[in-house]
Amino acid sequence: MQTVERLSITLPTDMARLIRAKVQAGGYASNSEVIREALRAWQAQEALREERLVVIRQKIAEADADPRPSLTEDDMDRYFAALYGDNG
Repeated sequence: MQTVERLSITLPTDMARLIRAKVQAGGYASNSEVIREALRAWQAQEALREERLVVIRQKIAEADADPRPSLTEDDMDRYFAALYGDNG
């Protein structure tokens, strides 16, 4: 069985009303159940964020380790001018 800890939190009035409305509508048995579900969704969102950061950091490390010479600003200007036309 999972241990529990009681917390006392303060919420803005609109959030408290939303929680109570969800319970009163019958979708949840208690205010705590609403908050637990919200925290589980937040945990999942944070896990996805961390996964994306790992991928971004990996791509940066790969780019830093790339032995090819870096492109100059002029190189990039020529590339995009050729790709999209010189608009400027």
